[in-house]
Amino acid sequence: MNYSKILFATLLIIVLLTGMVSAAKPIINADHTYFDINTGLYMLKGNVYIEVRNRIITAGQAKVNPATLEVWGTGGITVKQDDICFTGDSVYVYGTKDHAKIDGGVKLSRNGLSIEADNADFNWSTKIAVFNGNVHVSQGTTDWSADSVSYNVDSNSFL
Repeated sequence: MNYSKILFATLLIIVLLTGMVSAAKPIINADHTYFDINTGLYMLKGNVYIEVRNRIITAGQAKVNPATLEVWGTGGITVKQDDICFTGDSVYVYGTKDHAKIDGGVKLSRNGLSIEADNADFNWSTKIAVFNGNVHVSQGTTDWSADSVSYNVDSNSFL
């Protein structure tokens, strides 16, 4: 009787851990994919597509650490989730920290809103995007500029 309880508990733990690990496993596609065993990074070139959780990153080229879910991408990047879409020249995603840093001609497009800036930081946990440098906001018929803007994507409001 005790043996079957231990076996059941062990199997339950294995199933739960396997489910948690596979939930964060990225889907990675590119024209040219190479796994560098020395660095533990996927090296990707051409039509890069990376999907982790329900976030999609596209780029011309990228490096991905599948263990930490870190992504370094360049060349016309997009970072999408639901109706949120960031574009820019480069991105660094701190996967396990739910944070992305986007540089170079950053633009956020979303239902009647456009924010352009030199760079942006986005935190998926807090749902706050901070735009810095030459920020230009277009919302409906209103346009305005600032050096820095913080925007909450959940409440669709500026902080």
